[in-house]
Amino acid sequence: MTGMTSSARPLLNRRLAEFGTTIFAEMSALALKTGSINLGQGFPDTDGPEEIREAAVRALRDGHGNQYPPGPGVPELRTAITAHQERRYGLSYDPDAEVLVTAGATEAIAAALLALVEPGDEVIALEPYYDSYAACIAMAGGTRVPVTLRPHEGAFRLDLDELRAAVTDRTRLLLINTPHNPTGTVLTREELTAITELAVERDLLVITDEVYEHLVFDTAEHIPLATLPGMRGRTVSIGSAGKTFSFTGWKVGWVTGTPDLVTAVRSAKQFLTYVASGPFQYAVAEALSLPDSYFDAFRADLRAKRDVLATGLAEAGFGVFRPAGTYFVTTDIRPLGETDGFAFCRALPERAGVVAIPNAVFYDHREAGAPFVRFAFCKRTAVLEEAVGRLKSLAG
Repeated sequence: MTGMTSSARPLLNRRLAEFGTTIFAEMSALALKTGSINLGQGFPDTDGPEEIREAAVRALRDGHGNQYPPGPGVPELRTAITAHQERRYGLSYDPDAEVLVTAGATEAIAAALLALVEPGDEVIALEPYYDSYAACIAMAGGTRVPVTLRPHEGAFRLDLDELRAAVTDRTRLLLINTPHNPTGTVLTREELTAITELAVERDLLVITDEVYEHLVFDTAEHIPLATLPGMRGRTVSIGSAGKTFSFTGWKVGWVTGTPDLVTAVRSAKQFLTYVASGPFQYAVAEALSLPDSYFDAFRADLRAKRDVLATGLAEAGFGVFRPAGTYFVTTDIRPLGETDGFAFCRALPERAGVVAIPNAVFYDHREAGAPFVRFAFCKRTAVLEEAVGRLKSLAG
């Protein structure tokens, strides 16, 4: 047994002990093993615009970004991010002092939490939440305080009284995700106004994860929290190229905020990756300046795919929460006579040749998420139609 540690203490930092292997790794492995259609992990099965892929190739060939890019990100991308925020939302940022490029939104979340949270601070997050939120709060030594979105009239809704009641003297910040993964909820102006009033009244910082900003459907509208009165100075806004341009492997995200906030986040980020994705930054700068017709067509395509999957899931017997945003559909398995999402998802590949994700992994209150299962619709229409055909076997 040479080389084994003699310490009785576990090897993994106890702050991370509860997290283990992500459910995405487990379910993706199950998809491979069973030859199932993987509607679990949220990545597209086709690449984004050809001209943007070519822009990355051109950057590589021209030697742009092959060495370390500047710590805050290449100037072309920072300028493109500020132009995008101004054009879409009327938000004005200084590309030199108020923008930070990150290794995807996941690093932006990690750096922001590590920068702004100290041991003992409470962080309120909307439950169910993207799994990295919980891990990053833990790494920062913070205490996560979930406020649960609950089913109401066909959607998951925020209880504003519950949110207010969750704030204590130890609350440091609110972690807000809209459009919301995994439920597909898009927070309304009224809800965002209430969040604003609470943040100002209790002097809270806010991290807002807006990676699905361009994927809002029907009558929903994405309203950046930083546009509301009193919020620009206390909000760290996070965006990403991966979801908007279907190049998730490029890992290009960004943070916008006041110079003080961005400097704080950069202080943590520089010791995580320092810099990343050099040539891809130049390509994303070009992507952000694509005409509105690109964003409109992208949204229309995903809306049509949402409808294929949501309608098929309903016909297969699921309770379906048709999402107002993102590229995920949350379903209720109780109409199928099931109550345990974990058991259902582990058996589904053998039963129907499809992989999904149990929403309970995104909850601290596991029982609140137990009957809900998430499917991704960012796949080719033919793949979704095949998956729907397979799932209809569940309806008997």
